[in-house]
Amino acid sequence: MMELVFLLEEPSAKAMLESLLPRTLNADTTFRCIPFEGKQDLEKQLTRKIRAYQNPLARFIVLRDQDGHPDCMQVKQRLLDLCHASGKLEKCLVRIGCTELETFYLADLSAVELALEIHGLARQQQSRKFRAPDALGSPSKELKALTKGRYEKVAGSRTIGQHLRLDNERSPSFRNLLTAIRRMESELIAEET
Repeated sequence: MMELVFLLEEPSAKAMLESLLPRTLNADTTFRCIPFEGKQDLEKQLTRKIRAYQNPLARFIVLRDQDGHPDCMQVKQRLLDLCHASGKLEKCLVRIGCTELETFYLADLSAVELALEIHGLARQQQSRKFRAPDALGSPSKELKALTKGRYEKVAGSRTIGQHLRLDNERSPSFRNLLTAIRRMESELIAEET
């Protein structure tokens, strides 16, 4: 069975992906989102989870925030080393969300406006701050302030994920995540045929 398994730092990423992936993936591709309780929990359990996963055709995508770490390549390499220790490195892909998951949302304020029913947010997309949100220091704080506290991590991620534009180019980390998902799905389809 073709399956993409997402190993995620937190439940909010699961909420977003569960509403985004049905619009992204082929109907034949199943997916499973496994959230952890933060980056330390993810790193502690990652090798064991991948090694013990029963579906031999599964592909794994690890998604973690940069969370202020100065070198995202160092974070990515540490996660790749954990995937390598599972014995299934060739079936794994690691993506680091620049800064935080909320960067994806700030890159698509029309999705936030629709999801949270806050009129006028999309107009702010052209302000300098929101044209390139991957450069923001604390996207979650920015989003909380912008929505006047209406954004909540899990519920907000679930509803915003339903509206995120798949062709949005303002967040390179969002674009890279979608590219990775499509690439892994293509590998699954090629293996299946």
